[in-house]
Amino acid sequence: MPRFFHPDTPDLPLPPGHRFPAGKYRLLRDRIVQEGILGRALLRPSPAAERADLERAHSPGYVAAILEGTVGADIQRRIGLPWSPVLVARSRATVGGSLAAAREALDHGISGQLAGGTHHAHADFGSGYCTFNDLAVAALTLLEDGRVVRVAIVDCDVHQGDGNAAILTKDPRVLVVSLHGEKNFPFRKVPSDLDVGLPDGTEDRAYLHALAEAMETVAAFRPELVLYLSGADPLATDTLGRLALTFDGLADRDRFVLEHCRRRGVPVSIAIGGGYAQPISDSVTVYANTFRVAAELFGL
Repeated sequence: MPRFFHPDTPDLPLPPGHRFPAGKYRLLRDRIVQEGILGRALLRPSPAAERADLERAHSPGYVAAILEGTVGADIQRRIGLPWSPVLVARSRATVGGSLAAAREALDHGISGQLAGGTHHAHADFGSGYCTFNDLAVAALTLLEDGRVVRVAIVDCDVHQGDGNAAILTKDPRVLVVSLHGEKNFPFRKVPSDLDVGLPDGTEDRAYLHALAEAMETVAAFRPELVLYLSGADPLATDTLGRLALTFDGLADRDRFVLEHCRRRGVPVSIAIGGGYAQPISDSVTVYANTFRVAAELFGL
């Protein structure tokens, strides 16, 4: 079964000193290939999301402004990334990759993309390095297509998924669960169906205990698909994380979520979310370990 990655577009053109590590996706793909992490699984370029797909989660005016390059400076500042044709291409590929991976997960039990998790994007604006909300588009598209009747988002990025909450929590067909740093960005949080705010400095054991309790809520919802936003930014060396998880702790997190889905026969699709470690290779290691765990559990 395939995993999806950004096509060979250039890294985002960012000014010197920008905090977003745009090269991490290329580094992750290289690591996956060099170490043979996915075994027989295929790596395919992510398809570009169509305008109609984007408009399932976003207002037509916002979609048009991004695609046509008329988005205002205020929204660009809120996104944190300057508009460029590369931004448009990569944002569309991120959404298309999540949608393609979710469909593959329904067919094969597991899939994912080497990007995604743009959970700060709201219906009318982007935020926090997120232009379009890939998980919201994937969930709403599959629900509207009749492929599923209940979708759960399990968001383990260290930053609360305010865009997921704003777009999806009023929809009873979707369960939005967010496990995040309580005092971290965004500082005005939008309530999810379940928010688990963790104190600064949370370590492996406390994190995994909180995760186990959160997954009980997921089990009770009985989803037909789980969209898993793993996130590398709970790692202790992450510059924007403020938690203190280890590589082993994060691999245990992945194993717990993915095994929960596998045992219950619930298809699961992975998006990688944030990662801002110094060095960035630490974040890439966390991402690679997520797919390594998936390969071990699902026999890829």
